[in-house]
Amino acid sequence: MGTPNICIATSEDGVRRFTRALIADLTALNQMIQMDLFEKRARRVGAEQELFLIDPEMRPAPIADRVLSLLQNPHYTSELGKFNLEINASPQFLTNRCFRLMESELSEMLNGVRHAAQTFGCDYLLTGILPTLRPADLSLQNMTDIPRYHLLSESLMGLRGQDFFVHLKGLDELILSHNSMMMEACNTSFQVHYQVEPSNFVAAYNLAQVISAPLLAAAANSPLLFQKRLWKESRIALFQHSVDERNPMEVQRFRPTRTLFGEDWLHESILEIFKENIARFRTLLILEPEEHPAAVLQAGRIPKLSALALHNSTVWRWNRPCYGILDGRPHLRIENRVLASGPTVIDEIANAAFFCGMLAGMENEYEPINTQMQFFQVKENFFAAARHGLNAQFTWAKGKNIPADELILQELLPVAHRGLELYGVSTEDSNRYLDVIEQRVRTGKTGARWILDSWNDLRHHLLPEPCSRSITAAMMTEQKTERPVHLWKSAEILPSIWREENYRFVAQIMTTDLYTIHPDDLTDLAACIMDWHHIRHLPVESRDGKLVGLLTQRDLIHFFSKSGRMELVSIESVMKKDPITVSPDTSTLTAMELMKATNIGCLPVVENERLVGIITTYDLLAVSAKLMEDNLKRRET
Repeated sequence: MGTPNICIATSEDGVRRFTRALIADLTALNQMIQMDLFEKRARRVGAEQELFLIDPEMRPAPIADRVLSLLQNPHYTSELGKFNLEINASPQFLTNRCFRLMESELSEMLNGVRHAAQTFGCDYLLTGILPTLRPADLSLQNMTDIPRYHLLSESLMGLRGQDFFVHLKGLDELILSHNSMMMEACNTSFQVHYQVEPSNFVAAYNLAQVISAPLLAAAANSPLLFQKRLWKESRIALFQHSVDERNPMEVQRFRPTRTLFGEDWLHESILEIFKENIARFRTLLILEPEEHPAAVLQAGRIPKLSALALHNSTVWRWNRPCYGILDGRPHLRIENRVLASGPTVIDEIANAAFFCGMLAGMENEYEPINTQMQFFQVKENFFAAARHGLNAQFTWAKGKNIPADELILQELLPVAHRGLELYGVSTEDSNRYLDVIEQRVRTGKTGARWILDSWNDLRHHLLPEPCSRSITAAMMTEQKTERPVHLWKSAEILPSIWREENYRFVAQIMTTDLYTIHPDDLTDLAACIMDWHHIRHLPVESRDGKLVGLLTQRDLIHFFSKSGRMELVSIESVMKKDPITVSPDTSTLTAMELMKATNIGCLPVVENERLVGIITTYDLLAVSAKLMEDNLKRRET
């Protein structure tokens, strides 16, 4: 994806030439495998660390370009969002102190990010989904100014022909549409790379698929999106929806999405996956290859396979096969993409050690896994882990049904210990990292569980926006202690949460849990709703979700005093049409002055003609009381 001469696949001739280049690369890859050119007896591990940049208010900070300009290091690179960064860790041989070296390098490089970000009054945070994100943060203005991101988004939208659509259900429900692939910028990951020889790639890849479910269950860290409690690892579903270019007919025909787990075991070689990628998924981006791979091989050199690499980068398998060249030798890797960023570096390295240990141990001890399980069970386990975390129930080898935590503690952690021992990983380090997994599973305190418990506690006292800010601030505080997440204490109300800067905009104080009615509803129903729930204002929405009016308690009293309750009267005949509204980014002071000048008791908050909240005089009184209380406390101290 770093190649500069890429463009959208709109030219028929360009697509045909690129397709020929893809086939030539695939043929060359097969030839290289037959010629036994790949590096042998070298098992390396590597990682990609993605992160959020955040401002003092715990909100995403779109300053990645400025941070990168200060860092000036090729290990740091941009990501889709201007508030994201990526760090590429150096590959390490799977032996001795490899995980300690990886932890040390990542910690040092993250300190570099912190130092650079603090130049602009900001910081970084490791989390799968930033709790304070808002849909407005996903504008094209926050897409990184690198052509390939804009080209990729444009190409996906062109194939889809309509907005991307997200519908997720957990404890809460999220329904959202978006006009670019920027929803993918909500996700940050910790991707683990595991080098494999061609001769055992099939067995290793199938095992990587199987162990992704228990790995995900133990490491879930993304339960909140736009202040909604969704899956324990909501990234899994969100990523799929964010880049899903399929139209409704293709979905009906069971055509797979570009973000996929897979539909079957791997049987013969890595080539099967690349062939499937080419056959199933349309070309999004093209380039003019710098070389002809057959000629390069004939000259005794190693081809880059740039066309194959580009197409592979636009198919987001949760276990993605990768081709690379290191020190002049080609190699193959499995890139495991299921892990969320965070909660801490030691948690991430523990997850990596668990993944590598399970893979190494099961390669050595297990019979071919495809003889013990059916693939649909593996896929079912994966999505159960994404939804339920450690509460997932798995179908395991030979049809055994077992809870996720029990499987990890009784079977997979011992296997991981033996697998790391097999490759000579230091016993001290193996114990250090796998003990983090064990304690996290025994306590049930994953990152997802900590966030949800904190959210549920704080929501008794705070609106969603200050709640998400308090959780984000607590995450940052705990990350700086470098203690693994199972030792974190629950988030507390951020001490500064009642200060003026936290009530600057309507979005920070508006009520989002609303009762609404339709224009053709009965006035009696409106009166009952107001009475039952002690509210004085009811927004009126059309069937397609647009705000069309507002009904107040005063309107109803006036109506019933004139007509009584004998008539069956619709809301439309009583409501105020075209009510005064504000947007979420309206200043609170402006809203207050508007309500005073127009002598109204509430303002519906509207974004893209849709009702997103409401602000009332009671909200303003509550804010004023809190601010007065905070000012008095500060004077006393």
